[in-house]
Amino acid sequence: MNPSVLITGASGNLGSAVVEKFLQNNYRVYATARDINSVKGAETAAVDLTKEVETGEYIESIAAQDSHLKTAVLLVGGYATGDIAATNSAALQKMYQLNFETTYFVVRALLPYFEANGGGHFVFVSSRSALHLEQAKNTVAYSLSKSLVNHLATIINASEKDKGIRASVIVPSIIDTPQNRQAMPNADTTKWTTPEALADSIFFLQTNSGKHLRETVLKLYNES
Repeated sequence: MNPSVLITGASGNLGSAVVEKFLQNNYRVYATARDINSVKGAETAAVDLTKEVETGEYIESIAAQDSHLKTAVLLVGGYATGDIAATNSAALQKMYQLNFETTYFVVRALLPYFEANGGGHFVFVSSRSALHLEQAKNTVAYSLSKSLVNHLATIINASEKDKGIRASVIVPSIIDTPQNRQAMPNADTTKWTTPEALADSIFFLQTNSGKHLRETVLKLYNES
C-alpha cells in the first residue's frame, strides 16, 4: 500500500509545491487548506488548526484508519513585521497561534499514532531570524513564535528518538512567490529560493538516504 502524508497549509505557494511533489511520488495525501477546491489530488479538509479540539478530531479521523500515515509536513503559519515597541500582546498572540499552536496541536494529536505505528516524521518550517535572533529586531513576534517551533523539534528529537520518531526543520530565506515579487519589485529574485526547491528538500528527507538524518535543520538560503 502506498505511504501517506499529512500536509497542512496545502493551498499556499509552498503547500501546493509540496502536495504536487508527494503526489508525483505516489503518496496518499491528506491536506488542510483554506481553499479546499484549489488542492487537486489530495483528500482535503478545511480545519482551523488554532483550535485544539477541532485539530484533534481531524487527526483522529484520518490517523485512526490509516496506519501508513507516518509523515506530517506542517506549513501553516503567518508573517508580521514589528520591533519591540510596535509588538503588543495582540501581535504576539496572533503569531503564537498561527506559527506555534498550529504546529503543536497537530504534533500533540498525531504523536500517539506515530508511536503506535512504529515511528513517524514531522517536518516544520522555521525562519532564519528564528535561528539568529539578532536578526529579529524588526520581526519580533514572528521570529519568537518560529523559535518555539525550533525548540519543539528539539524536544521531539530528544524524547522520541527511541520510538522511531524524528522532527526536521526547513529554514528558507526569501521564497520566490508572486506576493514577495510584488512586495520587492526591485529585488534580484535569482538569489531567492523556490517553492519547488523546498518541496524537493522536504521529500528528500523521506527517501532511504534522508531517513538516516537526525536533528536535521536544512537552510535553503540560496544566495539571499
